[in-house]
Amino acid sequence: MNTAMTRAVLLVAPVVESLQAQLSDAFPVYRLYEQEDPIGFLREHGEHIAAVVTRGDVGVQNNVLELLPHVGLIAIFGVGTDAVDLDFVRTRQIAVTITSGVLTNDVADLAMGLLLAGARKLCLGDRFVREGQWLTGGLPLATQVSGKRIGLLGMGNIGQAIARRARGFDMEVLYTDRKKVTGLDYQWCADLHTLAHESDFLVIAASGGEANRGIIDASVFNVMPGHAWLINIARGSLVDEEALIDALQKGVIAGAGLDVFADEPNVPAQLIALDNVVLQPHVASATHETRQKMSDVVFANVAAYFAGVRLPNAID
Repeated sequence: MNTAMTRAVLLVAPVVESLQAQLSDAFPVYRLYEQEDPIGFLREHGEHIAAVVTRGDVGVQNNVLELLPHVGLIAIFGVGTDAVDLDFVRTRQIAVTITSGVLTNDVADLAMGLLLAGARKLCLGDRFVREGQWLTGGLPLATQVSGKRIGLLGMGNIGQAIARRARGFDMEVLYTDRKKVTGLDYQWCADLHTLAHESDFLVIAASGGEANRGIIDASVFNVMPGHAWLINIARGSLVDEEALIDALQKGVIAGAGLDVFADEPNVPAQLIALDNVVLQPHVASATHETRQKMSDVVFANVAAYFAGVRLPNAID
C-alpha cells in the first residue's frame, strides 16, 4: 500500500503554512480545498493518495474516503474526532491520529480567560474606557471569581488542567465524567444536572460527537444558579444554542464565555447582541507555540505512516 504510487497526501483544509511546507517538501501534496470540482479531482487522482491531513473542525467526509482506495491514515490537526466517522474508518482499517498532548495548556488558559473576562466584565470595561463612558460614570459591579465553585463537564487532560488553574484561584472544583477519575481529590458529581446546580461556573471540557450533541440544554440551564456562567471551550455541538440564547436573554443564567459555536463561523446575531456574553472565534489553541507543536505532531504521524513504523498519536 505504501508504494511510490500511493505516497501522496491529501490536504482537506488549510493548515498553518509551516506544516504545508513541511509536507510538500517530503511528499506530493494535493489540496482538495483548491479544486473547483473536488469529487471529479478525487476520481482522477484518488488512487494515488495514501494519507489525509485535515483539521479537527473540518474532518473528512465518507464520500471523500470512498474515492481513496489506498488511504491508510487520517492525520487530524487538532484533538476533535467528531467530524470523522470513526465507525466507517475502522471498517476500512484507516488509522486516525490527533495532536494529543500539545493543546492542553492553551485550551485551559483560554477557559480561565473566558471565565475571568465574563465574571469581571473585562470586555465591557475595555469598551467603557475606549468609548469615554468613564468620564460620566462608573462600570457596574462585577462578580468575584476567587473562592467560587467551578464545575467541569469532562475530566480528561484539559479538564484536569483547568482544575489546576482554578485551584490557583482558591476555587472549589467539582466535576462529572463517564466515571470517577481515581487519584483526584476534586468533588465528584454523579450526573450533569447535579454538577450544574452546584456550580457558579460550568465549564464544558467534554468530547463532541453525536452521543453528546445538545447535552447542555434548557434542563441544564434551568437548574443552574441565576448568577452562574457557562464556559465552552470544547465543541459548539454540545450546547443547544437556542436554549442558551433564551436562558441568557431571560436571565436564567448570568452569562456565557464561548470559543465554539454550533455553525462556525456563523454566530447567531442574538448572541452577538448580548452584553453578558464573551465571544472568541475558536482560538483556544491559537498560539504560535502550540500551532507549531501541532504541526510537528501531524508531520511526525504522516512520516511514521509512510515509514511503516508505529504511529505516535493514533487513537483506538
